Amino acid sequence: MPSRTVSVAQGSVSQPQLEAGDLLVAYLAQLSVDYVFGVPGGAIEPLYNALARSARRGGPGSVVARHETGAAFMADGYGRQTGKLAVCCATTGPGATNLITGVASAYENHIPMLVITAQTALSNFGRGAFQESSCTGINTVGLFQYCSRYSTLVSHVDQLEHKLSTAIMMAYQSPRGPTHLSIPLDILRSTSPVEKPSYNLATLLHQPSLLDDDAVKALCCQIEQAKKVVFVVGEECSEAIGTILELALLIQAEVVTTPHGKGLVSPYHPLFRGVVGFAGHLSASEALSDPKVDAVVVFGANLGEWASNGWDANTLLNNRLIHIENTEGNLTRTPMARLHVRGTIDTICERVLDYLHSRLPKEAGQISRIERRRHDSPMRSTTVRESKWHFQLDEEAKYYDDSTPIKPQRLMRELTRLFPPNTRFLADTGNSMAWAIHYLQPSDRRLAGRRDARGGIFRSCLEFASMGWAIGAAVGTALGAPGNPVVCITGDGSLLMSGQEITVAIQERLPVIFIILNDAALGMVKHGQRLAKAEPIAFELPQINYCAYAEAMGVPGHVIHAPQDLLELDIEAICQRPGPTLIDVRVDPEEVPPIKTRIRILGTSQ
Repeated sequence: MPSRTVSVAQGSVSQPQLEAGDLLVAYLAQLSVDYVFGVPGGAIEPLYNALARSARRGGPGSVVARHETGAAFMADGYGRQTGKLAVCCATTGPGATNLITGVASAYENHIPMLVITAQTALSNFGRGAFQESSCTGINTVGLFQYCSRYSTLVSHVDQLEHKLSTAIMMAYQSPRGPTHLSIPLDILRSTSPVEKPSYNLATLLHQPSLLDDDAVKALCCQIEQAKKVVFVVGEECSEAIGTILELALLIQAEVVTTPHGKGLVSPYHPLFRGVVGFAGHLSASEALSDPKVDAVVVFGANLGEWASNGWDANTLLNNRLIHIENTEGNLTRTPMARLHVRGTIDTICERVLDYLHSRLPKEAGQISRIERRRHDSPMRSTTVRESKWHFQLDEEAKYYDDSTPIKPQRLMRELTRLFPPNTRFLADTGNSMAWAIHYLQPSDRRLAGRRDARGGIFRSCLEFASMGWAIGAAVGTALGAPGNPVVCITGDGSLLMSGQEITVAIQERLPVIFIILNDAALGMVKHGQRLAKAEPIAFELPQINYCAYAEAMGVPGHVIHAPQDLLELDIEAICQRPGPTLIDVRVDPEEVPPIKTRIRILGTSQ
């Protein structure tokens, strides 16, 4: 680190001092952050100097994206996979504005993220400096206020430590999300007023298991008295999913997930009835609309358009609903619920389990506790026939179709049959997401029990739904889950937007498999226009050999026309390769994705 001479008492001594950038990186090290994702530039060079010094010591280092939006997507994927703070950065001006789409995606999906952008030197504010983005130029602090929980300019080095700690703490406050610091070049270069971090952020970020005791008591009584219960599992159940499934087994509650929660529940679970909402399953809707159901318990779900089946008041948003949440903002979507239960979801479920066990006969309670201990160990993955599913696919015959060109439904079937159970799947916005939500069934066979809170094996970017998210997020996921294959399911439209980020996977030697659904179209736009009987316009894309595109970058590429082509791939070698692979799948362009709910909402919106 740079050494500065400072006055101490009556003399001058040479004493090592941190630069502001070093102090910032020291706080990231305190939180065990491994990577800062970004694109360098002149105004943010002092931060990159600090990252270089840090990396030599084994601390946080930099991963260079090809576009700042990709950097935010990578940070998002890394944060979701590891549970650590997602961190991205950009230089002043267009570097900062390029981040906004990725940051907005994290904002809508409640991803804790620290966003650092540079500014021109304070002394140059208002003078028309190169790429100026201060309050007298393109005001990036103002721009980020609309997609962050906290956005501020650090105007003096003495502010940095307090504003940095505030930003990080606010990123984890409910609702979680990005926070933004804009730091001028001269501040980043300044000597820090402290020699080491003054605060222990890891301790400050610890959140106790809080709950509303009265509401939990009411919940226990209502679950005990209910004749038939359906559980709805949302995106914020990662830490609690084992306990939720244990409770479902105890009371034999049927289980559905929102599109956001897909991947948390095994498709082979005997109580699983599929996904409700966008690209969901008829069996899930039927479970919720069963007249015998008198309690629908929603866990950790943002019940917006896609998760609520288009705000469906008949099956979900009615007075049968009990909403359990640790994110206060999600409860604003369910004022019709008969009970809101606030608190840590895992703790609430443990309390309900304890209550129900206490009401069981002694012998039954003992057996149940034995079962709980047995389920605390992950079940060994074994081959289970697809006929064991207890939910219903649309057009199931196409799931097994051998025709050429390959059906997207069949592609989804083969992906989970070919890749190992520890594979992380990410689906991009567009038809890729719709096909994956409905037809991709990752191979988690566990029925209950504790598991890694970040063990979800399927992720997508709903709500803001940015095209290209999965391409960048797959890179961040692979960095956060070394030794595990990562499969990015994306479309040719998204690849043409963000395909340059594949070169980051090359540089970082990451085993990311990019599956391109190649139909020479913006597929969701094309099929959406057909379903809505709109003008067929602006969806065509050129016929491109993406295998050749990959090989031009030094990435092995494979073209898939038929199911048999997939079976001829050496998947084990692909997964063990220290670098990415691209698979150009020429899917049947006439297959209609399961997007009718979305089209219905667009048609009824005024």
